[in-house]
Amino acid sequence: MGLSERIDPARETPIYMQIIQALIRDIDSGRLTSGTYLPSSRELATTLKVNRKTVVLAYEDLIAQGWLSSAGTRGTMVSESLPEPSGRTHESPLPHTAPTDAAYRFAPPPQRPLALPPGPGLKLDEGAPDGRLFPAELLARAYRSAVAKATRINGFQYRDPRGSPALRENVAAMLKSQRGLSVTADNICITRGSQNGIFVSAQVLLRPGDTVIVEALTYEPAVAAFRALGAQVVSVGLDDEGTIIDDVEAACRRHRVRAVFVTPHHQFPTTVSLRPERRLRLLELARQFGFAIIEDDYDHEFHFESQPLLPMAGYAPNHVIYVGSLSKLLLPALRIGYVAAPIPVIEAIAHSVSLTDGMGNTLTEDTAAELIESGELRRHARKVRQIYAQRRQSFAAEVERTLGGLVEYRLPDGGLAFWLRFRGDLDAIEARAQAMGLRFASSRSFMTREDAPQGLRIGFASLTEQEARAGLSALAQAAH
Repeated sequence: MGLSERIDPARETPIYMQIIQALIRDIDSGRLTSGTYLPSSRELATTLKVNRKTVVLAYEDLIAQGWLSSAGTRGTMVSESLPEPSGRTHESPLPHTAPTDAAYRFAPPPQRPLALPPGPGLKLDEGAPDGRLFPAELLARAYRSAVAKATRINGFQYRDPRGSPALRENVAAMLKSQRGLSVTADNICITRGSQNGIFVSAQVLLRPGDTVIVEALTYEPAVAAFRALGAQVVSVGLDDEGTIIDDVEAACRRHRVRAVFVTPHHQFPTTVSLRPERRLRLLELARQFGFAIIEDDYDHEFHFESQPLLPMAGYAPNHVIYVGSLSKLLLPALRIGYVAAPIPVIEAIAHSVSLTDGMGNTLTEDTAAELIESGELRRHARKVRQIYAQRRQSFAAEVERTLGGLVEYRLPDGGLAFWLRFRGDLDAIEARAQAMGLRFASSRSFMTREDAPQGLRIGFASLTEQEARAGLSALAQAAH
């Protein structure tokens, strides 16, 4: 393809840049070799039907970059310092063509993405809050306050990878007063959501070949993170009282276990709570075998029937890495999570943050601190708890109305989602529901082994009554 055929004035890329890209491609492919003289700027401009100044600009840029050199009155030629072409026949795509393949090895993503793909249709999430309930002006005002404060104290620079000091202080105070953790700001590292907290915690714990224990049904992104770090994932049983501890002990006797990942407050995805006697036995195994417990307490704030069980990190802080999130109280889009652990572990996690992110988003973190200190977050939490409690009851009534006899479930004591066990071929039901425009996490995404019970985790908090009715009706139609 000649140079003139690759220059298109209709493209968004400036013409002089198109000329530069085309000439570099010709040099890279061997079509133009070292020492080859190019047409004069006037001649090339005539051929391409462009202004001569455009060609002069392209030539000058290529000379400055080292691709071309000026031979005075003799003209412009391809730089003689460039290596000889390799003789390859395959050419890279045209610069204006989006690449569709890679010429190097990389780790491909799984066939099923971890996040629900965007698109039309009703999304049934796994327990997200309703972002529409958070006042936009409240958030904007807190951001303005954070920006003004940063301006006064030169706070726009690179800062502590552990996160905003103000937010760490506030998170430590919250964990101490509401969840019984004996922590200070030095025990806290702010992360970009709880998933980032899980990943950086795993980074400091695991080496390739180490074993992590997870439940038969669990949080798929955590499992993916462990495997990405080269860990062997071993699945243990789960029942109505949480993790089956006998299975954990048996796994510890067979494998070099470095971590056990649990969601004991509201087990993900089933919503059951890990009973106190099982918590104590798990902690005893941690002492005996020396593994860390990664306690993901992703929605501690929402309980509707009774007081929640205190986190294990509250009474065994030396054995637990506690991961939490402000996403459910604030907004998932703000990406604020945290890790609470012994100070040396936090320092190691902060180093991991430095390697992958440098530091968190200080302005957003200071905005969250402002919302906590002003009492706005506490007031918002009281308001949405009442709304979510009503939506929980309405959702249960709608499940009975539309899916009665088709599913087994129990009213969750807390959290923002239901676990629905369908009677019948759930794979087929899911396929029909998706064809009808519903988007939700596949039952397979929760399973770490084939014999795990299938079910769907459907969030109720982010749905209005009308949205919940539409989603459950579609599921009922697919089940029938």
